[in-house]
Amino acid sequence: MTAETTASYRILGPLEVIGGDLRECRIARGRQQVILGMLLLEANRVVSAESLITAVWGDFPPSTARTQIQACISSLRSTLGEIGEGDAIVTRDPGYVIQVGDQQIDSQVFAKKVSEANSLIAEGNTGAAELLDEALGLWRGRALSGVVSSKLLSKASELDENRLVALETYTDLELESGRAGRLVGSLRALVAEHPLRERVRGQLMLALYRSGRQAEALETYRAGRLLAIEELGLEPSDELKRLELAVLSGEAALHLAPEPVTALREAEPGAAPGPERVADPGAPVSVPPLVPFQLPSDTAGFTGRAALIEGIDQALRDDGNQATRIVTLTGPPGAGKSTLAVHVAHRVAARFPHGQLYCDVGGTRAQPLTPAAVLGRFLRALGVPGAALPDDVDERAEMFRHLLADRRVLVVLDNVRSERQLRMLLPGSASCAVLITGGPRITGLAGARAFNVDVFENAEVLEMLEGVIGAQRVRDEAAAAETLGHMVGRLPLALRIVAARLAARPHWSLAWMVERLSDQHRTLDELAHGDLAIRTSLAVMYNGLDEEARRLLRLLSLLDGTSIPAWTAAALLDTGLPRAADLLELLVDAQILHVEGTDRTGSPRYKLNGLIRLFAREELDRNEGPEGQRAAVARVVGGWLAAVEEAHRRIYGGHFTVLHGTAPRLRFPAGYFDRVLADPLGWLESERANACAAIRLAADAGEAEACWDLAVSLVSLFEARCYFEDWEQTHLWALDCVREAGARRGYGALMCSLGSLHISRSQLTAAGQRLGVARDVFAELGDVHGQAMTRRNLALLDQRRGNNEAALAQYRPALEEFRSAGDSVGAASVLVHMASMEIDRDNFDAAGTHLSEALTICRATGSQRVEVQVRYVLSVLRQRQGRCTEAEEILTGILRQVRERRDMAGESRILHRLGLVNARLGRTGVAQSRLREAIAIRERIMDRVGAAEARLELAQLEVAIEDRMLLGDHGGVVCRTGGPVGPTNTAGPGRARGDGLPDRP
Repeated sequence: MTAETTASYRILGPLEVIGGDLRECRIARGRQQVILGMLLLEANRVVSAESLITAVWGDFPPSTARTQIQACISSLRSTLGEIGEGDAIVTRDPGYVIQVGDQQIDSQVFAKKVSEANSLIAEGNTGAAELLDEALGLWRGRALSGVVSSKLLSKASELDENRLVALETYTDLELESGRAGRLVGSLRALVAEHPLRERVRGQLMLALYRSGRQAEALETYRAGRLLAIEELGLEPSDELKRLELAVLSGEAALHLAPEPVTALREAEPGAAPGPERVADPGAPVSVPPLVPFQLPSDTAGFTGRAALIEGIDQALRDDGNQATRIVTLTGPPGAGKSTLAVHVAHRVAARFPHGQLYCDVGGTRAQPLTPAAVLGRFLRALGVPGAALPDDVDERAEMFRHLLADRRVLVVLDNVRSERQLRMLLPGSASCAVLITGGPRITGLAGARAFNVDVFENAEVLEMLEGVIGAQRVRDEAAAAETLGHMVGRLPLALRIVAARLAARPHWSLAWMVERLSDQHRTLDELAHGDLAIRTSLAVMYNGLDEEARRLLRLLSLLDGTSIPAWTAAALLDTGLPRAADLLELLVDAQILHVEGTDRTGSPRYKLNGLIRLFAREELDRNEGPEGQRAAVARVVGGWLAAVEEAHRRIYGGHFTVLHGTAPRLRFPAGYFDRVLADPLGWLESERANACAAIRLAADAGEAEACWDLAVSLVSLFEARCYFEDWEQTHLWALDCVREAGARRGYGALMCSLGSLHISRSQLTAAGQRLGVARDVFAELGDVHGQAMTRRNLALLDQRRGNNEAALAQYRPALEEFRSAGDSVGAASVLVHMASMEIDRDNFDAAGTHLSEALTICRATGSQRVEVQVRYVLSVLRQRQGRCTEAEEILTGILRQVRERRDMAGESRILHRLGLVNARLGRTGVAQSRLREAIAIRERIMDRVGAAEARLELAQLEVAIEDRMLLGDHGGVVCRTGGPVGPTNTAGPGRARGDGLPDRP
C-alpha cells in the first residue's frame, strides 16, 4: 500500500469502501463483510484467524472454517484491488491485518476529533463544539449496521456508545453557549431512544427550562421518574433530583452558566454563584454514580471550638493545589476529636455534592479495620457490588481513586491508629478532601494540615454546661460551674458526662455535683496528665455504677460488633431481658453507652465507645476469671447461632443444605423470631457485622463447635449477597479454632463450604483441593450428610470444568445421600443441576421429571429460595420446548419474588431471559425493553460481563428485525427452539453469582 492511497473505509454506519475516484467498492454480503468489518475494527492490529472464525460461525464452525476464511481473504484482496487497495490486507501470524492510514477509516477520524475536542475542553479553549460537530457528522447510522455477526456487533456497540457520549458532550457545550432552544427537538428524540439515560434527560430538562418552558422541564423529570420506578423499581439519581429542585425554585445558577447534570453543585457559603466543572463532560456515563451520605448525626447543641472550626473549615477549602486536601485532628483521649470532625463535616458537606464517606477504622480497638475492609465499605457505598470487589488491596485502592477522580467527595476517617492504616485510603484527586482523627502518630502525613484538639477554654466549659442543663442554672451557680470544669480537667468527654447527669437530675445543684466529685480529688488531679486523663475520667463513671451495671459494662467489652442488641446483655449476664434492659439504660444515662437506633422489634440498639471498651476490658480481666469470660461468650454466641440458624431455616424451609454442630443455643422468648425474622435475609444483612464479630469472638474463646456452626450457617447470606470476603475470613477464623480443638466434623464442613466459595470465585483448582479434604474427612467419619454436600459441590466443579459425564456420576449418588440424610431441599438442589444438564443434552423428558420432583419438594418444605431456582430452570425447559408463553408466565412470577427480596442480580438475569422469550413470541418491542432493563440494572451493579451479554442479545435481535424489514417480513421473531437472538445460555460457567439462580440454565 502506498502513501498516495486515497481510498476510504466507512464503518460508522453500513460498511462502505470508497475508492480514490469516489467509486464505491462493493463488498459481498455475508462472510466477506464480517471479515472486513472485524479487520477494520482492529485496523493496523493483527486479528487472529480464530477470532474471524468465531465472528463468522460463532461456537459451531465447520471443519473447513480455516480454509473458507483464507478463500474470503483472497476474494477481499481481489475486490479491493479494483480500487488500488489489493495489498491492504496482509497475512501476519496468527491471522491477518489491514493496513490503513489514520485518515482512511472514519472511526479513527472520529476518535481523533473527539480527543482533540476533549483536550480543548480541559484547556478551557474554544472550538471544541465545532470539532465534535464535525466528528458526529461522520456517522450514518449504527456502526456496521447490516453486517450479521454477534461478535462483530458486540464490538461495534462500543463505537455506538462513544458516539452517544460525544453527542452528550456536544450538547453540554451548546447549552453552555446559550443555544438551548435549538437543542430541544434533537434531545426529545434522544430521550425517546434512550429513556433511562439520565444525563440526556437532564440535558433536555435544562434546555426546556432555558427556553422558558419550565412546566415541560418538570414533566420530563416526572415522566422519567415514573419510568424508572416502573421499569427498574428505582428512584432517579440524586443529581437529577437536585436538578428538578433547581428548576422548581428557579435557581440562579441554571440561568448564568449551565452545567451538565452530573456537575450541578450547590453554592458554597459566601461564594459567588457560577459554574464549576467537576467532571469530564466527555467521560462515558451510563448509570449515574451513587452519592453516599455516611456521616453520623451531628451533636445537638454543639458548643465551643469556634476558632478551631474556622481553621479546619479554611483548610478544607479548595486552594487550587493539585493535591488532595488532608486535615488531621489529634489530641488527648476524651478531647472530643470525633465529635468535632463530624460537626465540621456536616458544616462543609455542601461543598462535596458527590457524597461524604465515613468510617470508624477502630484504632482504639484490639483489632482495627484493615485498609482492605475500609475500602470494601467505601466501594460498596459508591455502588460497587460485592462480586465486583477486587481481592487485592492495591487493586481496591486503585478502584477507589479511579471512582473519586472526577468527584468532590469528603472522606472522614475516625480513630486512626497510625499512618500505615491511611496510605491506601486516600483519594488521589484534588477535588476531594480527607478529615482524619487519631493519635499523635498520624501527624507526619505528607501534605496534611494538623490541628491539635486540646481541652476546653473556661468560656467553652460554661457554654457547654448552659447548652445541656440550661443557662439559668449555670448563671445561678457560676462559681460552681467553673469549679466543675476545673475538676474534670476541662476535658469535653468528662464534662459532657457530668452535664448529662445534672440534666437527668434537675433537683441536683451544681454545688452538690462538686461535692460528689470532691472525694475523687486525687484522681481528678491526674486528669491533666496525658494518657491517664481518659482512664481516670472513665474510672469516675465506672465507680458511679452499681455492681451489676459495672459487671455488664465489663462483659460488654467482649463484644466488637457495630451495635449491641438488648438480648446480648441478657445473655452476657445470664439474666432476664427486662433486667438487662434496665441496666443498659443506666449505662445510657451515664453516657457510657449511646443509643444507635432500634431493631425490628422496636427495642433500642446500643453502642459502646472504643475508649470505654478498652477501659472496661481492663476491668474485666481484673474482676472476671477465664472460665467466667468463656461462659459469657458461649451464651452470646449461642444466641447468634440460634437466630442465624432460624433465619436459614425460614429461607430454605428447614434445616436443609447446612451442617450443624453440638453447641448449645440460647432460648429466646416465644414469638421473638416471628417479629424479627419476617424478612430473614434482610435481618441477616442488617446483623452481618455483629454475626461475623461473634464468629471471631467464639474463635478467640476456643468455642470450636459454635464457631464453625455459625460460620457455615451464615453462608446463606454470604452467597446471596456476594459477601465473599466475609465468607472466607469467618471460615479461616473457624478453621484455626477447629484444628486446635480437633473438631473433625467442623473441619470437614468448613472445607466443603470453602470449596463452594472457590467455585463461586472461579478458583477451580483451590476448590478441588478443599473439597478433596472434605470428602476424606466425611468418609472417615461416615457422615452421610457431609458426604452429600461435598459430592454435590464436586459435581458442580466437574460441570464448571465442562466434564458433564463426571458431574452426573457425582450428582446421582449425592442425590441418594441427601435423601438418606433427610435433606430433601439438598436433594432438590441436585435435581435442579441435573435438569440443567439434561436440557443441555436435549433430554427434555428427563429434565422435566427432575424439575417436577424438585418443585414438589420445595412446595412441601416452603423453600422459596430453591423454588425460584427450580422455576427458572423450568422456564428454560419450556422455552427450549417451544412453549414460550408458559416460560414467560413462569419468569414473570419469579421476577416479582426476586424484586421483593431486592435481589438485583437475580432480577437482571430474569429480565434477560424474558427478553429472549418475548423475542421468540414475536413481541420484539417488549423483548427490546426487557433486554434494556437488564442492561441498565447490570450496569448499575457493575456487572460488566452480564451487561455485555445482554447487549449482544439486544444487538442480535435488532439485526434480526432489520433483516426482516429489508425482506418485507413484518411478522416479528417467532417462538421456536432456536433463533436469531442467540443461544439460550447467557451465563458462562465461570461467572461468580449471588442471585441463587443456576449458572448454566
